[in-house]
Amino acid sequence: MSTIRPGLFHRLRVAVPAAIAALSMLCLALPAAHAGEIKLATTTSTENSGLLKYLLPQFERETGVTVKVIAVGSGKAMKMGEMGDVDVLLVHARKMEDAFVAAGFGVNRRDVMYNDFIVVGPSADPAKVAGSKDVIASFRKIAASGAKFISRGDNSGTDVMEKSYWKEAGIEPKGQPWYVNAGLGMGEVLTMAAQMPGYTLSDRATYGAYRAKTGLAIAVQGDPKMFNPYGIIAVNPARHPGTNYADAMKLVEWITSPRGQEAIGGYKVEGEQLFFPSYKTGG
Repeated sequence: MSTIRPGLFHRLRVAVPAAIAALSMLCLALPAAHAGEIKLATTTSTENSGLLKYLLPQFERETGVTVKVIAVGSGKAMKMGEMGDVDVLLVHARKMEDAFVAAGFGVNRRDVMYNDFIVVGPSADPAKVAGSKDVIASFRKIAASGAKFISRGDNSGTDVMEKSYWKEAGIEPKGQPWYVNAGLGMGEVLTMAAQMPGYTLSDRATYGAYRAKTGLAIAVQGDPKMFNPYGIIAVNPARHPGTNYADAMKLVEWITSPRGQEAIGGYKVEGEQLFFPSYKTGG
């Protein structure tokens, strides 16, 4: 009968518990990925507009995958993706999206849909910008008028776009008495703009959902600079093995499929289409 030498037994007695402890620590360090469940970090516009409450139940019924939605600005959503805290992103900040993928944090980015940004404000229109199709000239007029402007200030896609307009207009609004840095989501900023009252830059979808309750009017629209595309990106499993890449890709595939694209095009609020699918559906 073979025996274990005392020295070997001692080494095993030390090594095995250490290996188990190391494995336990590794498991704790990785985010738990559950088959059939994904975490989606997305913008407040897709949440506030009601689009996700319309789309996701269809996806869940057809695939059996449950989606937990975390609605934040695009910048925060991508930061969550960088940390591996979510499985997939639905955002609208194309330059930031491209940088996110180039840095190896995301894979399989695809266009999903688009709408546009608009400048909205009080019906009295103190800056006299109503009817304009030139967003840069309108920003200059708002600044010159001293009328309140409420900024998201949250590094969202809308906030990034707004800052680019001020830069192109040659104006530094930060610190100006008429400029309010809210640090809030789109719905809350629209509510603030109605209460102050003042102007703000909004995506058309969230404005459509809040129009009746705020009474704000569209002042500026139609400038090509205000095009607003949305993209979906799976978090890179090579960077974060603990994420649920398989089910994340089910959402990527579904939302860009004819079925998902038709569903996006079919979503309307008070008869108005708020998002337009990126891919042509039908004949």
